[in-house]
Amino acid sequence: MTHSARTVLFHETGGPEVLTVEQTELPDPGPGEVLVRVEAIGLNRAEAMLRTGTYWYPPALPGSRNGYEAAGEVVAVGADVTAFAPGDPVFSAANFNLSSRGVYGDLVLLPETSVLPRPSGVDAVTAAAVWLTYTTAYGALVERARMAAGQHVLITAAAGGAGTAAIQIARRSGAIPIAATRSEAKRQALLDAGAELVVVGDHEDVIKETVRLTDGRGADIVLDAIGGPVFRELGRAAAADAHMVSYGWLSERPIELPLNWPVTVHGYSNFVVTGTAEGRHRAARYLAAGLTDGTLRPVIAEVYDGLDRIRDAHRLMESNRHTGKIVVRP
Repeated sequence: MTHSARTVLFHETGGPEVLTVEQTELPDPGPGEVLVRVEAIGLNRAEAMLRTGTYWYPPALPGSRNGYEAAGEVVAVGADVTAFAPGDPVFSAANFNLSSRGVYGDLVLLPETSVLPRPSGVDAVTAAAVWLTYTTAYGALVERARMAAGQHVLITAAAGGAGTAAIQIARRSGAIPIAATRSEAKRQALLDAGAELVVVGDHEDVIKETVRLTDGRGADIVLDAIGGPVFRELGRAAAADAHMVSYGWLSERPIELPLNWPVTVHGYSNFVVTGTAEGRHRAARYLAAGLTDGTLRPVIAEVYDGLDRIRDAHRLMESNRHTGKIVVRP
């Protein structure tokens, strides 16, 4: 038996205009697979990079899928799947190849290892906006940098999904988040999200302001989504024994390392957490606890209705005008 689906595909790299909504057919789930009816899709920078051919692996063309994050309901499961049943609310674990398993669609087929139970009481839009960004911030800050109460955390590209997640996770740990952004229009939204201080890079000096706020010591942790030569410059805002974590590549230039010693530099990929069952379990418990007690609440920048709005959603993501996550409801 096959299932008719509307799926976002692209056949060449380029701008948002290369994304097309097409009718596809999905088979019944095979061994270890779960068929999910998608209710909400959360967008991520990685998906724009895959679309333009600048991600760390190339798209499989023609007919590449896209999309890491989706929330919905189980339609059917493979014969050997016991953890899920039709009707279960779930969301994706973002631990798969985007081209072959991407979740931009109204019906998707995923490995059982890429599906997670949706926490009780969490709606589809929230679930689609929480996993990748929050597990990125959780893994980088809590597991990699060992963030502790009282530490100052400098967060670049703070208005993005992972940035706003990092602000909340820092607050949840008793740390002090310093948010760096390029737009004055985003200052209040970042303060509302929990930032102690917002530094607007187009007219303020991120390095000087960070050093000033920390009484000359510098940030204990630097969480950077930009890379390139910016990462080296951020070393000047880091304390002598700081942890600097690079997790993004918004700069197209090769990353340059800071020269100050003994700063510890980490490269971080979300697959550190999502790539193992144990890591997914730790992260899921952390997120469920934060969503339940209200300390974690994804900032939603915009919700688009209909897969046909996927191009508009990508255009907004690339404009950098938004604060938080962009969500599409198929």
